Amino acid sequence: MKSAPRTQFTGPELCALEAHQVVKLLHLGEVSPSEVLDAAFSRIDAVEPSVNAIVTRCEERARSSVSSLAVKGVKNVSLPGWLGGLPIGIKDLTPVAGVRTTFGNKGLASFVPEQSSALVERLENNGGIVVGKTNTPEFGAGGNTFNEVFGMTRNPWDTRKNAGGSSGGAAVSLATGEVWLSQGGDLAGSLRTPAAYCGVVGLRPSIGRVAESDEKFAFNTEIVPGPMARSVTDCALFLDAMSGFEPRSPLSLEAPRTPFMQAVYRASEKVRIAYSPNLNGFAHVTPEVDAVLRHALGLVEKAGAAVDEACPQLPDLEPTYVTLRAMVWAAGPGRAPAEVQKHFKQTVVENIEVGRKLKIDDVYDAQIRRTVLFHNMQQFLQSYDVLACPTVGMQPGPVEEEYPTAINGTPLTDYIQWLRFAFLATTTGLPAISIPIGFSEGGMPVGMQLIGRPRGEARLLQVARAIEISVGGPLKPIDPRSF
Repeated sequence: MKSAPRTQFTGPELCALEAHQVVKLLHLGEVSPSEVLDAAFSRIDAVEPSVNAIVTRCEERARSSVSSLAVKGVKNVSLPGWLGGLPIGIKDLTPVAGVRTTFGNKGLASFVPEQSSALVERLENNGGIVVGKTNTPEFGAGGNTFNEVFGMTRNPWDTRKNAGGSSGGAAVSLATGEVWLSQGGDLAGSLRTPAAYCGVVGLRPSIGRVAESDEKFAFNTEIVPGPMARSVTDCALFLDAMSGFEPRSPLSLEAPRTPFMQAVYRASEKVRIAYSPNLNGFAHVTPEVDAVLRHALGLVEKAGAAVDEACPQLPDLEPTYVTLRAMVWAAGPGRAPAEVQKHFKQTVVENIEVGRKLKIDDVYDAQIRRTVLFHNMQQFLQSYDVLACPTVGMQPGPVEEEYPTAINGTPLTDYIQWLRFAFLATTTGLPAISIPIGFSEGGMPVGMQLIGRPRGEARLLQVARAIEISVGGPLKPIDPRSF
């Protein structure tokens, strides 16, 4: 395994700090929200031409929001998880009032919502300052971030390569130091894959942990919003800011009594990890990715963890996930107005068609099978804190390539087969996190996925933090690297 490549960071010193460190400075009045905002926009100006991550900026709106917050030199004590004027990014699938929100679709290229989503409202009420919208593939479809409205987002570790998707813009905005926290969303690893490819942290929460206000699809259990950050501690901070009951969201959960950040501070190296390199042969992984993960787990064992190679039985995982996913596409984008659908790329059209061709027995079977999978995982995780596996089984391809067609010489039958490691957490509704744990021989980050117990974000974050410490993380932001 290759050690971390030599990188540089030429941005403002504030941008190199972790989010919780900047929030502390804001609380103490040692920096003002305006100063932090200036640093963010300075960095955005510097790196955007190279990566195309934050595709819509809302500087005037952000500065207006900052004007009502604390000034330098005045202490501003707040509740745990409050962001205190910290700039954040919002994915271009999530409405922000008065800000262009395109969903990566030409038919919505000029759409400006009048009202923000419930999640954005919560984040802004908790002191988050939205600086812009991050790039995404059209309607979030795909593991590579590009669309006909804004073009391609590039991986900052090698701008010839893709950044993953669909939260590719969010991951890149973090890796380059444009923002400290950036919101993502996840169906087939949409925040986990880009986190792995860009060397940041992305957490897919339990169903209802982060509430949204979708007027048409409020009972959806497959797509969940979640936090992305450069460190596990910052991810916990962002999750605290996102969490809480939302009356407009029928599945939403109350915020935990103990903030997630406090749980992370109590992290211990005494953790129990089950590792499966391929989920009982379900997913393909390259030898290089497997080797990087095994090396990292060796470091974790030396620090005091118990690591076994084990995996529960996962019967019918693929047809179950594919059916659940197809229902999302047919009920969501498949009901979009004709002037929007006429611009859909081919893979979006194919997703919708799979959903429209489902038989009712397919739906019944999927609900029964996902229950079996959940119980298998729940029982398995009574013996372990997490199930660890690759976040994605291969390294990122060229930015021009929509999706790979083979892994290890094995042909892939469709455009989501290479994302099979993402299926399990989505199908079972369990929380999962991707953390950077090493580098490939080519100098690209490699992510490890940890899947936790039902509603077990606190313990999941503790284990992630223990691993992060063992491998020498978190990573610092970098200047984009061109070759």
